[in-house]
Amino acid sequence: MTTLRTRRVTTGRLTQQITETGSEGEAVVFVHGNVSSSAFWHSTLTTLPDRYRPLAVDLRGFGGTDPLPVDATRGLRDYSDDLAELLTALGIDRAHLVGWSMGGGVVMQYLRDHPAAVRSVTLVSPVSPYGFGGTHGVDGTLNSEDGAGSGGGTANPDFVRRLAGGDRGEDSPTSPRSVLTSCYVKPPLRPAYEDEYVESMLATRLGDDHYPGDSRPSAAWPGIAPGTRGVLNCMAPTHFRVDDLHLLESKPPVLWIRGEDDIIVSDTSMFDLAHLGAIGAVPGWDGTPAQPMIAQTRYVLDRYAAAGGAVREVAVAGVGHAVHLERPEEFGKALLEVLSA
Repeated sequence: MTTLRTRRVTTGRLTQQITETGSEGEAVVFVHGNVSSSAFWHSTLTTLPDRYRPLAVDLRGFGGTDPLPVDATRGLRDYSDDLAELLTALGIDRAHLVGWSMGGGVVMQYLRDHPAAVRSVTLVSPVSPYGFGGTHGVDGTLNSEDGAGSGGGTANPDFVRRLAGGDRGEDSPTSPRSVLTSCYVKPPLRPAYEDEYVESMLATRLGDDHYPGDSRPSAAWPGIAPGTRGVLNCMAPTHFRVDDLHLLESKPPVLWIRGEDDIIVSDTSMFDLAHLGAIGAVPGWDGTPAQPMIAQTRYVLDRYAAAGGAVREVAVAGVGHAVHLERPEEFGKALLEVLSA
């Protein structure tokens, strides 16, 4: 049985916690999503053949990595720069990168900044290349100049309160466990390591410098705009945009794999205030269109492919936001194909 080892690695930026299975072979680096940690990758780490060196990192403010403040004006670069420092400290010159949800955005940013250091990219239900919320159209046009409808103010306040209170129950739809089992995965699936995943979610650092981040009032609907600090503001379209990947000289192969029934990253996302307004869940909706997250990602990756990059899209039926947890064998097969491309 493959043994997992967790340790902390000191870099020039911060000390980061990683979980790994060994120290030899081609590095495959797994990057988790928002309100989670490397724990969501642990079962995946043990499935790769011996020729690979799988490791999963906790991003700053998550899991066991130092909770340094997040400068959201840099988009996701605080995280991607941390990743670059980690790989340097580990002596890894080139790596396969696997990013889930927000981690997909981190991986795209890393690819944009260090294309020659990337062997392959696997995007698992990734955030749009135009961030989360506040845009329309496949080219990520802002709904409002200030990014209204995105950022720290869009988090559900009761979910944040329950995270802060260490809620491990499921008596509320906004408890971490309920969000895990109704949004991260598609019901009625109950993840095999559900308790560990809930603990991982509860380890999220909270506040203006972390999750969800600060916000500003806006004259545009829904009345809130992104601030400059914290997690959700990193993915605001005023701060994060990686739609020029087709211009990279080095274009490693890309696997984009997602669940067809994902309600988080979707063209009709249940976490996008514009879509919630359209269905009457947020009052006062003024007709602001929902963000077409899937169409936006496809638009950016189609341009990457047209410019010579190899892209494979895999949409898995009956699956939600976490393909690697819901269909591990199908995910593993697709991953191995891009790793060996």
